[in-house]
Amino acid sequence: MLAGKRILLIVGGGIAAYKALELVRLLKKSGASVTPVLTKAGAEFVTPLSLSALAGERHYQDLFDLTDEAEMGHIQLSRAADLLVVVPATADLMAKMATGRADDLASTVLLATDKRVLIAPAMNVRMWHHPATQRNLATLQGDGVLVVGPDQGEMACGEFGAGRLAEPGVIFAAIEAALGGGPLAGKHVLVTSGPTHEPIDPVRYIANRSSGAQGAAIAAALRDLGARVTFVTGPATVPPPQGVDVVRVETAAQMALAVKAGLPADAAVMAAAVADWRVSNQGAQKIKKDTSGRLPALKFAENEDILAGVSRGSPRPRLVVGFAAETTNVVEHATAKRLRKGCDWIVANDVSPATGIMGGTENAVVLISDQGAETWPRMPKDQVARRLAERIAAALA
Repeated sequence: MLAGKRILLIVGGGIAAYKALELVRLLKKSGASVTPVLTKAGAEFVTPLSLSALAGERHYQDLFDLTDEAEMGHIQLSRAADLLVVVPATADLMAKMATGRADDLASTVLLATDKRVLIAPAMNVRMWHHPATQRNLATLQGDGVLVVGPDQGEMACGEFGAGRLAEPGVIFAAIEAALGGGPLAGKHVLVTSGPTHEPIDPVRYIANRSSGAQGAAIAAALRDLGARVTFVTGPATVPPPQGVDVVRVETAAQMALAVKAGLPADAAVMAAAVADWRVSNQGAQKIKKDTSGRLPALKFAENEDILAGVSRGSPRPRLVVGFAAETTNVVEHATAKRLRKGCDWIVANDVSPATGIMGGTENAVVLISDQGAETWPRMPKDQVARRLAERIAAALA
């Protein structure tokens, strides 16, 4: 699958850098060509000679080597490959990538490239879980960077937890998926996300606290598995991921029209927090207070049920996934909702204020299907998205 593919391998500084040598061997065996870029810190753990010998190509290290700039400038180097792979991606390298720093050859190449980038993070468990690293991770994923790992386990420092570099075979499989199209290659998935805003007048509206983070993460995870993604988003606070077809809407009525226009699709993931009602007597001008002290009388009309329409309409996607944000009796309400709407799966969660889930960075969901209720542990929303995307890929295989 990788025969003739060109990989630019950036080796960061960390004890796990030695695994990059095994990855080079796997890539070469598959028929890919590997051009190594070694950071100054990476050279403390693996030698330039070992990288070049295994790759069968010279390595690159110094940004200011004038011969290299004449023969293979950093711009050309960044764009001559089919995929850029960073192994290991240290906390420092991730921070440089997230903030756009370019103070050495590796970071300059990563900033100058127009090709996809895959990183395999590796670092101490506390560094991995530090809010700064997690912010950088979210930024990189939002920019379309692919991520594999890290794994859980014992580390060289003696601590245990997330932060171990993924095994070379796992990284190799991720490279194959990135270059081979992935399990969702050729599939079209429609994803809705964010809240809707229902106008009261030109100034005021009714909304909810959805940030759109989970929907955006799902769209990115499906994209990373090779799907063509149509992303219909309300006015979310989290930006849409790159590499997807974005359709921006404000109201539930606009979202319903956008969803219909986005069909047919192989799967639909309806993660948006759509308002159930709209104001039917919205003011053409800003509604003013008067001296009587009387409150304005708002009249409500029910919005179109988008999830039910997709589930029971034509053309129906092979797989329809709904979401249920509940505050009580989560499984019971979500199970009833799945049957009522006619969708295949419901992803249910407890959004009570005490959970911090709505608008937060983590989620704890229950996947409801005709097989019953499957409880997932609380985890970052991007991990929930990857797990759901993999299940969708398996269902559509």
